[in-house]
Amino acid sequence: MTDARTIHGSGLTTIAGDGTVLDAWFAEVAAGAPSAGDLAASAMTFETLAGADERRKVTVEAVQLTIDLDEAPASTADAYLRLHALSHLLVRPNELNLDGIFAHLPNVAWTSAGPMLPADAARLRPLLQRAGIQITGVDKFPRLTDYVLPAGVRIADASRVRLGAHLAPGTTVMHEGFVNFNAGTLGASMVEGRISQGVVVGDGSDIGGGSSIMGTLSGGGTHRVSIGARTLLGANAGIGISLGDDCIVEAGLYVTAGTKIVLADAAPTADGGRPVVKGAELSGENGILFRRNSLSGAVEAVRRAGVGVTLNEALHA
Repeated sequence: MTDARTIHGSGLTTIAGDGTVLDAWFAEVAAGAPSAGDLAASAMTFETLAGADERRKVTVEAVQLTIDLDEAPASTADAYLRLHALSHLLVRPNELNLDGIFAHLPNVAWTSAGPMLPADAARLRPLLQRAGIQITGVDKFPRLTDYVLPAGVRIADASRVRLGAHLAPGTTVMHEGFVNFNAGTLGASMVEGRISQGVVVGDGSDIGGGSSIMGTLSGGGTHRVSIGARTLLGANAGIGISLGDDCIVEAGLYVTAGTKIVLADAAPTADGGRPVVKGAELSGENGILFRRNSLSGAVEAVRRAGVGVTLNEALHA
C-alpha cells in the first residue's frame, strides 16, 4: 500500500469481558506509515494507560494500527481509525472505503466513564449509579467529542454529532444541528439542520434550523447529495438533490429528484406556460432560487446573480 492512501494511529482500545472489542480511541493519527521510532514511543506511552476497569467489566489495551483507505474495514479498530481520519480532516467524506463498516461496530452502551456491553450496563445499573456513571446512549457510533475535539469548531450539543463527522474550522453546529459520520463541512458553515451520511457542505453555507438533507443509508438511493459554497437551505426546508454555489431554497420547501419545478424565468412554451422539469435536472446547478408560488402552490426555480448567503464573520471566526 502507498503512503498517499495509508493512515496510521496509536491509542487505546476497550474490550468487554466476553472479548467484544467495543471501541478504539486513537490519540495519534497521521497519514503514511509510521517509523519504528514512532511505534516504540507510542507503545510506551499507551501501555502505561492500559488496564482493567471493574466498574464497566472491561479491559483497556494499547493499540497500533496502519490501514489502507482503499480497502474495506477489517476490524473494529480499523473502522474506528477510519472515523478518526475523517474527524481529524485527514480525508474528506466519500473519499475512503467504508464498505461493511456496520458489521465491525458493535452496539454499545455509552456511559460517562466509557463504553460497555449493553447487557452489562443493564445488569450493573445500581452499581453504575452509585459510582456516578451515567448511560448516555446505546448506539454503534459514539459522540465525536468523546474522541476528537476539532480545532476552530463550535458544537452546542455534543450528542448531535457522531464520530466520523468532518467539520472544517469555522463551522458552528447549533443545538438542533446534526452531523452524521462520513459527512460534514468543507469550510466555515452554519449548521442548524441535519446533515446526513455522505453529504458535504461547501464553505460559507448555512443549513437552516429544522432543515434536512437526504442521505443514502435508509432510502436506497445512490446519489450523494452535496451543497456548494455560500448556499442557504432555509429553515424547515429539505433537499434530495445537490445544490451548487450561491443557491437558496426558501423556508419550508422540500425539493427532491422527482419534484416538478416550473422554470419561472424561462421563455414561455407554445401554450403560453413555462417549462416544467424534474428536480434532478437542476441538481448541482449554481445560482438558483427554489421557491413555492404563494398563489398557485407550484414549485419554481429562478436564476439569480450574486452571493446566496453571507455568514456572520464574528460567529465563525
